[in-house]
Amino acid sequence: MPFVRTLARPMLASSFVLAGVDKLKNTDDTAQQLSPLLRKAAASLPFQADEKMLARVIGGTQVGAGVLFGLGKFSRLSATLLTVISLLNTFVEWRSADISSKEGRETRRNQLLKNLSLSGGALLASVDTAGKPGLAWRAEHLAADARKGASHLASDARRTTNKKLAKADKAVRRAVEQATGA
Repeated sequence: MPFVRTLARPMLASSFVLAGVDKLKNTDDTAQQLSPLLRKAAASLPFQADEKMLARVIGGTQVGAGVLFGLGKFSRLSATLLTVISLLNTFVEWRSADISSKEGRETRRNQLLKNLSLSGGALLASVDTAGKPGLAWRAEHLAADARKGASHLASDARRTTNKKLAKADKAVRRAVEQATGA
């Protein structure tokens, strides 16, 4: 499986890297696509949104996360970033696509399916632990081990306490016998 990951990561990452480079080269076009979405979101944002800057950030993030993912560095984090950006891009491209003709609608549908497929691949990669236990598994087993340890400690304490009580009971009975028998 490591060979497959070594081969598949750069294959999946290449599309994101090239799309990010394209966004960086064509910042004006990307900003124009983002503009309607940002106008709607502007009321809820606590700051003034600059479309060109956001386009550069998205493009740069795609390139950076794509390169990291392709190299296998911080692969789960970079795949998560790629998933989020891919879904955002999917939505923006779907909203801004030309649907005035049959060919335009068909192109829009094909782009949507391609983008959703890439998002799905990145999402799968974001949960891939490369055969190592994930954080949830580790936490679950750590808790189970702690419960076992606590159970053993409680059992040992109960056993020790019962032995001490039995000794104390014997000592009290002997003392009572000596006091009443003497």
